[in-house]
Amino acid sequence: MASYDYDLFVIGGGSGGVRAGRLAAGLGKKVAVAEMFRFGGTCVIRGCVPKKLLVYASQYSKLLADAAGYGWTVGESYFDWPALVDAKNKEIARLEGLYRKGLESNKAEMIDSRAGVTGPNSVKIEETGKEVTAERILIATGGRANPMLELPGHEHCISSDQIFDLPELPKRLIVLGAGYIALEFACIFAHLGTEVTVVYRGPEILRGFDGDVRAQLHEAMEKKGVRFELNANFKSVSLQAGVRHVELTNGKTIEAEQVLLAAGRKPNTEMLGLEAAGVALEWDGRVCVNEYSQTDVPSIYAVGDATDRVNLTPVAIHEAMCFIDTVYKDNPTMPDHALVPTAVFSQPEIGTVGLGEEEAAERFPHLKVFKSVFRPMKYILPGRDEKMLMKIIVDGDSDAVLGVHIVGPDAGEMAQLLGISLKMGATKADFDRTMALHPTAAEELVTLYQPSYEVVDGKRKG
Repeated sequence: MASYDYDLFVIGGGSGGVRAGRLAAGLGKKVAVAEMFRFGGTCVIRGCVPKKLLVYASQYSKLLADAAGYGWTVGESYFDWPALVDAKNKEIARLEGLYRKGLESNKAEMIDSRAGVTGPNSVKIEETGKEVTAERILIATGGRANPMLELPGHEHCISSDQIFDLPELPKRLIVLGAGYIALEFACIFAHLGTEVTVVYRGPEILRGFDGDVRAQLHEAMEKKGVRFELNANFKSVSLQAGVRHVELTNGKTIEAEQVLLAAGRKPNTEMLGLEAAGVALEWDGRVCVNEYSQTDVPSIYAVGDATDRVNLTPVAIHEAMCFIDTVYKDNPTMPDHALVPTAVFSQPEIGTVGLGEEEAAERFPHLKVFKSVFRPMKYILPGRDEKMLMKIIVDGDSDAVLGVHIVGPDAGEMAQLLGISLKMGATKADFDRTMALHPTAAEELVTLYQPSYEVVDGKRKG
């Protein structure tokens, strides 16, 4: 029987890699986890967590503005960007410490270095140049922002990695892209007082989401002052006296203190030596895996954004847990990527689970669509003109709920709970016989008794 330095060597100290390393070590396996930057990965260090903290900070501008409607007199207020960055950094450091503690308490070895695969059972640690062996190797290196190296002047732009630590709040910000990352930052900075322009090559934002959700968010963001340049792309970026000048493909030139490139992400698999070790990669760098997250090299597995399946932190953790069940618990378990709840922490917020109308219409011949657009109670006294959208997509033949989409306050929280219902196979009749909780916005989900319209063979009726 072959002898190895480690039972499991994990490359990547993000949520998926740390979970796999911690659980394997807890089972008595000898484990090493190598991370070149900071333990916690994209989500904790430069993604979901700091972004949500900035979302909370930016929401206070709305709360202060609405306070008078509820009888509050608010004095002069001032936003301190450096103070927010400092508070955010302290929380991120605390969370990183918890990730390290979890590995340490389970006796997993942490290696603060880049590592690369040199063979089916061997890894080289860049910091020391040492090559070690492992019975199994897990790739959990995540993804990274597309640097757009082909764009003239890309060096004058920033990505989501740098935007959290800007030395000062920009007066103007140009965002390239209209996916959830781009729009979340557009909303954050717009609410903090920055003039924001979003540039996107397509005709509408949030490609892949339900059409009504896309239109609802677009309209709401425009009302809050965010400018959109659709059907346009960056042609070049230049820096003149501290100001970025962005030339667009539609002939316009716009200016800003900062330019954020948020036009997609790429699997972070370059320079890992995977192909030389026999691991197949797709053209964009994603690791090819089977239904058990195993590559075509039997000893090498991959989870999370490096595989570009469903690029969400809970999914990476789920894949890691399935890996542990499969490899170390004699319980082959395939990750379940169906009906994953998703939130976009834009303002207003989006929560969604299941199919949008357009995708559902391609897969089901008869749909019943239940839709309501209304002003939430919390905005009535302040007189805020912001609407909420709730939409339920139902299979007209089986009555199964195929998708639920919400735009408005606490949409993400509702989507998480709705995910349970849809995962259990809820029908519209189940929704209808659920008692409403009044007064809440969520009660609208169980009081939409009549369809707004139907879709038959892809065509709307009614």
